[in-house]
Amino acid sequence: QQFNQRPIQQHVNHNVVRNPSLYNKPFVESYEETPLLVAVLTYMGYGILTIFGYLRDFMRHWNIEKCSVARERDEQKDFVPLYQDFENFYTRNLYTRIRDNWNRPLCGVPGSKMDIVEQVSHDYNRTFQNTGKIMRDVINMGSYNYLGFAENVGQCADAAIQVTEKYGSGVCGTRCEMGNLDIHQEMEELVARFLGVESALTFGMGFATNSMNIPALAGKGCLILSDELNHASLVLGARLSGSTIRVFKHNNMVSLEKLLRDAIVHGQPRTHRPWKKLLIVVEGIYSMEGSIVRLPEVIALKKRYKAFLYLDEAHSIGALGPNGKGVVDYFGLDPKDVDIMMGTFTKSFGAAGGYIGGKRELIQYLRSHSHSAVYATSMPPPVAQQIITSMTTIMGEDGTSLGADRLRQLSENTTYFRRKLREMGFIIYGNDDSPVVPMMLYMPAKIGAFGREMLKRNIGTVVVGFPATPIIESRARFCVSAAHTRETLDVVRGVRGVSGPLVRPLARASLQRPSIHRATGPESTPLFNTPFTRGIGAP
Repeated sequence: QQFNQRPIQQHVNHNVVRNPSLYNKPFVESYEETPLLVAVLTYMGYGILTIFGYLRDFMRHWNIEKCSVARERDEQKDFVPLYQDFENFYTRNLYTRIRDNWNRPLCGVPGSKMDIVEQVSHDYNRTFQNTGKIMRDVINMGSYNYLGFAENVGQCADAAIQVTEKYGSGVCGTRCEMGNLDIHQEMEELVARFLGVESALTFGMGFATNSMNIPALAGKGCLILSDELNHASLVLGARLSGSTIRVFKHNNMVSLEKLLRDAIVHGQPRTHRPWKKLLIVVEGIYSMEGSIVRLPEVIALKKRYKAFLYLDEAHSIGALGPNGKGVVDYFGLDPKDVDIMMGTFTKSFGAAGGYIGGKRELIQYLRSHSHSAVYATSMPPPVAQQIITSMTTIMGEDGTSLGADRLRQLSENTTYFRRKLREMGFIIYGNDDSPVVPMMLYMPAKIGAFGREMLKRNIGTVVVGFPATPIIESRARFCVSAAHTRETLDVVRGVRGVSGPLVRPLARASLQRPSIHRATGPESTPLFNTPFTRGIGAP
């Protein structure tokens, strides 16, 4: 296979594989660059919103319009400001307009379908009131329920109920202070065996697994090399560590190798002493891009430059690989080549918390040095049992083929949904095997309009815009689940009322798009239409 040939369309941006010999199968990812016209119109949209924002701030300053957001009082003007000017400006003038697309309360299991409490706002999304009505059977395309274990029936729910009757719902103590149950030890042994590592340590919160453990692994005199699209928990952990942080371009091995080479050649700033530690921090699946880390190349660079590798498999564990063991399993690599394997139980396992896996010496060190291990309350027993039951199901140790069936169903659903959206002309980011499917919207007006119109059609989606994404790359993000049926996915992709006026692609009758899996590499996809006519958050 030829993985590194030049793409046929210049406006498509591919991260070319530098070393195809490291891959045992085609690795295809494509990102169409934002068309110039779309970029100009997007900037114009944000510009108009900004101008009207400043106009409304002027009216609020002179009490022409009531200000209902937090702001500094006049008598506090000499103190350190509590609110950053731009962030507060963005929140009150842009985000508030489309705030109804987020924080919707659910009143049922967030499975393949869900029930949503209907809300209404009478003050332009500043506050919300429940109407008393329930939106039933809304198709759930936003939850990270990759394997469909977010359910209140079945063997996982039954096992959790039994454990609740035995242990209760909480521990009320830390692992080192009367909060270490036998079920916690059983869970950690199972996680280590599932990952193929010597030992594992679990935590009650996924975010804290990153933010509280990285400071225990790196400190002053260490260099952290972080992907530019890493999750906020990784960014926070790196900042709290006190290490020097350098960012490399997303999934770009040329950029990473340059930083590694410079770090070894030049050493620490001013003193030029060698770095105490080089730590590469990457994710398995990037939740906003739908991309998969180039792990074979990262491991090759890590070995060449004697660095350590921290792999966050929050979205990839359970969702990738023939055995559901994440991106390491997906590429057929040795888990021992990853120094710190991190992941969460909040997605594929339908539970809560996170884990760190690796050598026994690493885990013993973290047990006594990690703030999350020493000070945090132990994981509730029902949650631990949910993890144990779902993990044994994935491994096939429950005596059924349910785990294998769900892995196969997720893979088939992902391939089908991505292929059908591309055939319809939508611009889809990421890897073809990623269950995270970002569909580009671009225009700020489309963010709110798309989410609202989909909900009107009983489909719950996640829409994302600046500052969570680049300003000209707003998107809708679909999360495919094994719980989805083919009919459900057809309902989502077949919503003509939304795919027409909101994200209808421009006609390109002359452009025939071959399959993205051709040996010549990924191909181009059509552009989107002109922006939706309604303003962002228009009543």
